[in-house]
Amino acid sequence: MRYLWFLSLLLLMLPHMADAAPVCAQREAVQPRLDTLRGTMATGRFVSYSPTGLKKWREGTATPDEKSIHDDLVALHPWFDGVITYGALDGLDRVPDVAAKLGYRAVILGIWDITDRNEIDRALAAAKRHPHLVVGLSLGNELVFGQRASWDDLSKAIAHMRKEAPSLPLGATEPFAWWLKPEAKPVLGKLDFLLANMHPAFEPWFRDAPARNGAEFVVDVTGQVAAVYCGPILVKETGLPTKPASRNFTPARQAEFWKALQEKMPPSRNRAFAGFAAFDAPWRVYDETPGVDAPDPAEGAWGLFTVDRKPKLVMDALPPLK
Repeated sequence: MRYLWFLSLLLLMLPHMADAAPVCAQREAVQPRLDTLRGTMATGRFVSYSPTGLKKWREGTATPDEKSIHDDLVALHPWFDGVITYGALDGLDRVPDVAAKLGYRAVILGIWDITDRNEIDRALAAAKRHPHLVVGLSLGNELVFGQRASWDDLSKAIAHMRKEAPSLPLGATEPFAWWLKPEAKPVLGKLDFLLANMHPAFEPWFRDAPARNGAEFVVDVTGQVAAVYCGPILVKETGLPTKPASRNFTPARQAEFWKALQEKMPPSRNRAFAGFAAFDAPWRVYDETPGVDAPDPAEGAWGLFTVDRKPKLVMDALPPLK
């Protein structure tokens, strides 16, 4: 059952069979920071982080203060020494300041809106304040998949950022299948590192499958991405939420998945996974889901920690860093 997905993936890959040479940017200017990123992938562990104090509703946004970010990163630090953010607004540009004080090794700052000059300026200012800690920028999160930008828009954003910060490694985030599309190749050839989202929880075959099959899925599709991209690949999102149990989302199954993933995908300088998500986000149950009008309890329960910063069962399966 675990390979029911493979036929559709193979069909998706067919356009690449004639031109399978992997591509990536290979620039001397970014190597010092890129080496830190690779080192953290190999011997540390990244976490995809949204602050517990950040909440977004239709009525407005609640933003975290620096103390709240500090308390978040203190809770995470025994298991993680690298942080990935989704943006640089709403206080997130202060994450490197706090991470530096706590002894984190690396921060990848997200830029949610690649057209927002204010957000770009905040991200670049944070990178300038912490040149040895901010190891890269992630341009958007599922921009092309979410139809918020085109591949051409992303290429232009990369070119603009190159001029403004030539020594800063640049990455981008899309679902793994989007990186396998032929039209992604020009963008892949410009990126210094790659972030990919790989969610077996969204695959129909996974609902009643052993959680370890989901880990095998992540390993397999990471290999497919590596066949088209030659730089470091960091799995930014994977895993599964801890509820509802009616959909076979439980703390025990979450723990089983992450235990299997770390066994089947030992981290290296070329491939690694980030913990996702750092914390539960109850407000996200009201995120709009296509075809679903009611709140979705799963959307608020992806965390490895609860919203009050308590580790879930899964953290017994992910050993603390030495």
